Amino acid sequence: MWTSDEAYDRFMGRFSRKLAPVFADFAGIERDMRVLDVGAGTGALTAELVRRDVASAAIEPSPQFVAALRRRFPAVDVREGAAEELPWRDDSFDVALAQLVVSFMRDAPAGVREMLRVARSVAVCMWDIEGMEMLSAIKRTREALGDDPGEDAMYRTRAEIGQLLGEGAAIDLLEVDEDYGDFEDFWNAVAGGAGPAGVWVSSLDDEQRAVARAELFRQLGEPDGPFTLTGRAWAAKLTRA
Repeated sequence: MWTSDEAYDRFMGRFSRKLAPVFADFAGIERDMRVLDVGAGTGALTAELVRRDVASAAIEPSPQFVAALRRRFPAVDVREGAAEELPWRDDSFDVALAQLVVSFMRDAPAGVREMLRVARSVAVCMWDIEGMEMLSAIKRTREALGDDPGEDAMYRTRAEIGQLLGEGAAIDLLEVDEDYGDFEDFWNAVAGGAGPAGVWVSSLDDEQRAVARAELFRQLGEPDGPFTLTGRAWAAKLTRA
């Protein structure tokens, strides 16, 4: 049985690892900068910051993910905590980043204000409401089975992500692709227990799970062999005057 960080890596991590260098380019991350990774998760973006040889720090609310971060990146200043209460002084960093995080903050505007307090420049990104093909297929599957996944999370459109950072923010749509060996590879990642999709699959009995698997296969176009899914994320950045 996978640990929660392993399950996340197999489910969303394979996309977030691809997104990290694209997002870092968008944010203008260069060598020797001081950069904070907010809501670092299992470290997809942290790994990219380490690769770019920046002075990096990370904060994450999940104790299990914090332990994974410290194990994977012993040279990085990793703290346990929330975006809304960052434990650093004003202007401690050149850039503060939040990759695939703002929708899950308790108070995203407060989190962004804190990021702007500790860093001169801030960049955030979230998957587009329809352009993240994996999540979109899962959502359609649940709807087809009469299982309403609830309202879509905030900050998944251009307008919402721009409004979060406010006037003067630069906005772009980032895109990455991920390959799957076959549908079984995809299903195993979804059913691993990570995120709302994993929780949903885990809640199903054997019969319901078989129906969900068949419907998800149909929603993906019944792939026979390897296939590729695209993930698109809205990104915004803002620099204080």
